[in-house]
Formats: sequence, C-alpha cells, structure tokens
Amino acid sequence: MPAQSHSMRKGIKVSERTFDDKLLNLFNAWTERMQADPEMPVQTMRDMHEAWHTVATEPTEVWYEDAQIGQMKALWCIPQAVSTDHVLLFFHAGAFVLGSPMTHRKLAGHIAKAVGARALVIDYRLAPENVYPAQLEDSLEAFSWLVSRGYEPNNIISAGDSAGGTLALALVEKLKQIGSALPGAVFAISPGLDWEMKWLINEDLDAMVSRDVIAGMTGMFIGNESLQSPLVNPIYANLRGFPPIYLAVGGNEVLLGAAKEFNKRASDAGVDVVLDIARGRQHIYTIAAGNDPVADETINSFARWVHQRMSFGSSGDSAKSQTDKDRSLDHVR
Repeated sequence: MPAQSHSMRKGIKVSERTFDDKLLNLFNAWTERMQADPEMPVQTMRDMHEAWHTVATEPTEVWYEDAQIGQMKALWCIPQAVSTDHVLLFFHAGAFVLGSPMTHRKLAGHIAKAVGARALVIDYRLAPENVYPAQLEDSLEAFSWLVSRGYEPNNIISAGDSAGGTLALALVEKLKQIGSALPGAVFAISPGLDWEMKWLINEDLDAMVSRDVIAGMTGMFIGNESLQSPLVNPIYANLRGFPPIYLAVGGNEVLLGAAKEFNKRASDAGVDVVLDIARGRQHIYTIAAGNDPVADETINSFARWVHQRMSFGSSGDSAKSQTDKDRSLDHVR
C-alpha cells in the first residue's frame, strides 16, 4: 500500500546548525528520497527508517536479549549495573506504521543505562496491516507480561518516542479505564498528541513532521477510531490520577505546541509533570544519544528525575551523580 502523500518542502539548511546534527542530516536525506518518490510504498519507507539507529552511538556495558510475549517479539536492553526491581517498557516511534526494536535499541539502551534498569522494547503490530488499537493492545499485553514476571506495576516506567510516546501515555489511560494498577512514571519523548493538527507550530523548522506526513500516517493507522478518543490522543484523557510524567520535546518540532497544551492540562489536573524543551532540536532528538550532548543531557536529567519519584537502590550511575535541579513545568535547555 503506498503512502498517502509526503511533505514536498526543502530540508533544513546545514548552515543553520551549531553542531554535527546527524539526525537532521538523516531527516534531510529522507525528505529528498520522499520528494523523489511521493508514492513510496510502505515497505520501502520501513526499510529506509531502519537507519534511525545509525544516528546514535552504541551504549557501552549494555547487552541485548530476545524475548517472546505470546506471539509478539521483544528485545531486552540490559545494562551492567541494573536494578532487578525496576523496568522500562519502551515503545518505538514510527506513527504506528514504521520502526522496530532494532531502530530503537540503542536509544533504549542509553536510557536503560542512565536509569539503571532493564528496558524492554516491544515489536508491536504495525499499520496499515493492523490498525489502531492493535498497538495499544500489544502495549497492554507487554505490561501485563511484566507484571506476571514479578515486576510491581509502580516499578514499571512507560516510555516511548513519537507514536511510542503516545502509547506510553495511552497505556496509562487504558489501565485507568479497566481499573488496573498504573506504572510508576511516564517518559514521553516528542509524543504524537496532535493528529487533528490543532496545535502545530514550527512548521518552517521541523525537518521531518509536516501536515502532509501527519495526515498520511493518520489515514493509515486510525481505522474506525475517533481522533478525539483519549486512547488515540491522551490529550483528551481525564489526566487526574496519572503518574508523574516527563515530557521531552525538540524546540524546533511541530508537535511542541501540543506538548505544551498537554503539559498545561496535566498540571491543571494535579499531575507531577515536567516539560523539557530542547532548544534547536528536532523531533525525537534523543534518538541521537551519544552523538548529541543535549540528547544525553535529557536522558540523564530524566534518570535523576525518575530516581526522585521511584524507589531505586544504588544502581544507575548517572542518576545518582548529582541532585536534580529544581525545574519549572516549561524548562528550556
């Protein structure tokens, strides 16, 4: 099935940067390919996006093991220094259409090492072959699997980037709706919270996400669901009772507007929420972990933050390296 349509705008100029932005280079290269092939088949897009991992360094002292959750494959990212009580459940980016555990294993490994806990990256079903809420069903199955293996729900961190950030939040809403115990914290990186394009900003700065991209991807995954369902877009959820949430968003991405709106709604609902805005950075900028000092700073800041809110032992070197600074709800690096 071909993609619907792709943004035809030009890439962001390299001269506008102040460091070697490998992610922006990758986004610009993808834009050129999609401009040349506006009807690019989904499988070709998937193959192209497998290069996501190339913008990150290989995390040291982290190894990987395959896992099986029913019919779903997953990947463990296991740091050398690790809490046996805590775990990150990580959902990869890709608008529910693209991406895999392999595209995000390095990012998950960097986060796992910083936090000092295993990370489980699930290979959730993709659209258009499996429309939403198949992806949410898979996230719930993975959460339940972790609990069945002895992890306390409040020792599980629900985490993800882009559409994976949507899932990290939607999982909490689903657990609330069915009356189950909630994870202890959420790490949502550039979450997809604007399928209707109500709060878009930075449309001249975002090198990856555009109105055309959002419309095309939404058309492939949405199925019969409402775009205003809180399970599709948690910005519409009753956020009262949500666990602590750490939002990390690039300062140059179109989804920053929706992140600010979600942050306000969560704060008004009494949620312990932080909005970390990385000035000059693109959508899912943390995927360049190890090559972007701001990405590394965000990951380490999250690690310190989550250690203050969840009962960890002595593991997690970067998390215990300094006390988390006082942070406003709208913190800009």
